[in-house]
Amino acid sequence: MSTSASTTAMCTSAGAPRLPVIRGLQFMPVKDGLWRVSNRSGMVLGHIEQSSEADGDRFAARRMIAATRTMTLGSFWRIDDAADCFR
Repeated sequence: MSTSASTTAMCTSAGAPRLPVIRGLQFMPVKDGLWRVSNRSGMVLGHIEQSSEADGDRFAARRMIAATRTMTLGSFWRIDDAADCFR
């Protein structure tokens, strides 16, 4: 991680993955397996969604383009990698 990120993590709920703490970003749980990513001013940047696959959990990062449109940035094995898409 770069100097703007910290290795300190927060636990969103029992059994949920630990989210990284990244300066200027907030990760708010929406429901089990879905987090809203916003900046300091509260503007929603996108979402991270967890899905279970046969070979493990995946984390999809989706950027908000408009109120009802998103663009998939990628699907990752680690939630930290999905969160890095929003730096």
